[in-house]
Amino acid sequence: MSALYGTYARSELAFERGEGMRLYDQQGRSYLDFHSGIAVNALGHGDAHLVSAIKSAADKVWHTSNVFTIPEQERLAQRLVDTTFADKVFFTNSGAESIECAIKTARHYFWAKGEVERDEIIAFTGSFHGRTMATIAAGGNPSYLEGFGPVMPGFKHTAPGDLDAVRALITPKTCAILIEPVQGEGGVTAMSSEFMQGLRALCDEFGMLLILDEVQCGYGRSGRFFAFEWSGITPDIVAVAKAIGGGFPLGACLATEEVAASMVPGTHGSTYGGNPLATAVGNAVLDRILAPGFIDHVNQMGQKLAWHLQQLQQKYPDYVVELRGKGLLAGIKITPPVRDFVARLRDDHQMLAVGAGDNVLRLIPPLIVTEAEIEEAVATLGAAFEAIEAETASVPAVG
Repeated sequence: MSALYGTYARSELAFERGEGMRLYDQQGRSYLDFHSGIAVNALGHGDAHLVSAIKSAADKVWHTSNVFTIPEQERLAQRLVDTTFADKVFFTNSGAESIECAIKTARHYFWAKGEVERDEIIAFTGSFHGRTMATIAAGGNPSYLEGFGPVMPGFKHTAPGDLDAVRALITPKTCAILIEPVQGEGGVTAMSSEFMQGLRALCDEFGMLLILDEVQCGYGRSGRFFAFEWSGITPDIVAVAKAIGGGFPLGACLATEEVAASMVPGTHGSTYGGNPLATAVGNAVLDRILAPGFIDHVNQMGQKLAWHLQQLQQKYPDYVVELRGKGLLAGIKITPPVRDFVARLRDDHQMLAVGAGDNVLRLIPPLIVTEAEIEEAVATLGAAFEAIEAETASVPAVG
């Protein structure tokens, strides 16, 4: 019996090494990775530049404390500021911590202005913001809240897509709107540009802040550095993680100068966040993401993936109900139970994918994926559907 908490329904599959788009198990079998550690391994496995950076950093200082200046952290923060809307950055270890920082920053902004009653945040059903007490309250999913006592107050929820419903929730206590531009865990729902623009307009009208959770959909995955860029809006706060470290635990909360101004010494902190090793890795990842042509390649591959999935839907309409997502965060609503289908892909076809809410199959390959690998993945999906069809045809009719 494992000594670990039983919080994961783990497969017995264990990987020994990885190379590019492939993972290899302890028996040497190769698996096509359209899982990427749930959108974490943006550069795939064994990226030479990333490996070199980790080895070099490991020979230096791993950890000091944020009471000292950390040059790699300063450099990474400045590069993110130069690349994005933001003026200030706080480094964390995970996406949930980045969202926690975003929530605290928004509430503290209004407290510092003397508007102490403004502490409520409007969020959306189908969202996932993390597993801490605050972030499960922000997500509002009953299955994640059950059994953990009183739900942290300060969050209201409505279904995404309806601006009138959002407006109806706004009160003098509302300080912010929190949303994933592309929901990941909840079912790979991409928000329309019109809806995102409408949320920005509501925030402007009522003096609220717009907080975006780009933990899964950001850092190039949508075909832009941030998914919100497709809408042509500017947020006030953005939370990132996952791809920012390419597999090393790292996250960040990005904000404008005005919004972050009240976050002075004593308001927030992190023991490990932004340590020398993590930010050296983060700089190496950013080297690759910002390299000329990299995000253009992601955008092109996202379009290729969408086209091939459309062909798959036409060929297997009984199994593919709906296509969702943006760029290389693709969702396929299927008729077979998604958990069983993920296991079938893994065990019978050596392909890794991940499920999501609403019986959606998530395809989130490393951003280095090629069209040949997309074609291989879609062909594998087709083979899995064919196998289900053959099994169904072989079952004797009852009666």
